[in-house]
Amino acid sequence: MAGRQVRSGRSAPGPAAEGSSHDVVVVGDGPVAEAVTAAWGPRARSLAEVPAQDPEGALTGASVVVLVAHPGRIDAVADHRGPLGHAAAVAHAQRTLSAARAVRAAHVVVVSSAVVHGAHPDRPTVHDDAPLLAGRDAVRDGLVGHLLAVEAVVARHARRRAPLLTVLRPAAVAGGGVDSFVTRHFEAPRLLTVRGVERPWQLVHVEDVAAATVFVVEHGLTGPLTVGPPDVLTPAQVSAAAGLRTVDLPAATAFGAAERLHRVGVLPAPSVELSYVVYPWTVAADGLTAAGFVPERSSAQTLDALLEGVRGRLAVGGRRVGARDVAALGAAGAAVALLGTAAIWRQARRR
Repeated sequence: MAGRQVRSGRSAPGPAAEGSSHDVVVVGDGPVAEAVTAAWGPRARSLAEVPAQDPEGALTGASVVVLVAHPGRIDAVADHRGPLGHAAAVAHAQRTLSAARAVRAAHVVVVSSAVVHGAHPDRPTVHDDAPLLAGRDAVRDGLVGHLLAVEAVVARHARRRAPLLTVLRPAAVAGGGVDSFVTRHFEAPRLLTVRGVERPWQLVHVEDVAAATVFVVEHGLTGPLTVGPPDVLTPAQVSAAAGLRTVDLPAATAFGAAERLHRVGVLPAPSVELSYVVYPWTVAADGLTAAGFVPERSSAQTLDALLEGVRGRLAVGGRRVGARDVAALGAAGAAVALLGTAAIWRQARRR
């Protein structure tokens, strides 16, 4: 198990903490699901999805179900647009949670992300009880909209008494092959910053997120819990570690240009995702810290893993070039850092 566990009197020990075994089913695919399955070891079996035909049969015997809503792959959700674009994810979450209840699983853990709380220049820290994006802000494309749609299903199931339900909302996840709009930001020739905003960087390793799924079951922790290491990095530290210079733009210029490029199809990622690479969304990890969970890797160590993973890649306009991977989808932030590139604007005019 990757995370270091320290028992605390403020957490109720779950069945695993008492030495009993679990039959764990991890539902999902991609780097995050793979890390979760590895963290549980031989106790776990994995499913890419719970089938519509006989969903209960797929989970029969499971005492713990981990639904990985955060895939850790940008191409898995980039095409999801608006409420209808998330219909399949909503149906799958409903099917999985209903089947877990039907087979009498004792604990369900949903791996989401702190992106559901949004990123704001005037809110430096996200606590466990922070509100989710709502109203017009909740109708989002890409990863943010995907996770908000899944969490709406989870919220309805949380009103029932059984099974125990935990939602983990990690900070920016990296390492282990995670490919996201945050990791793609570090594939651009320069890092984007918004004028007048100091954006601290908090990165959590995917294996520590996986370790947290084990920890909450062992300690009987429920409710929403943010996940992240205690250290944060300054923009100067990140720039120095990455060996990249920064591009400093006014917010109106950055977001306006990103929106225009998204509309004409140059940027596949919605422009709203730009906020997560230029504004703070550092998590406090209140409940997990109080219970004694300490991530094994710091933000600095996770940044090293991120940089090692993207070394040699170049993303222009959020799309990787050099390997002729023109279909790869990327982040608004990586493209806006290159707004002066004539090729981007020529492509936009052609669209």
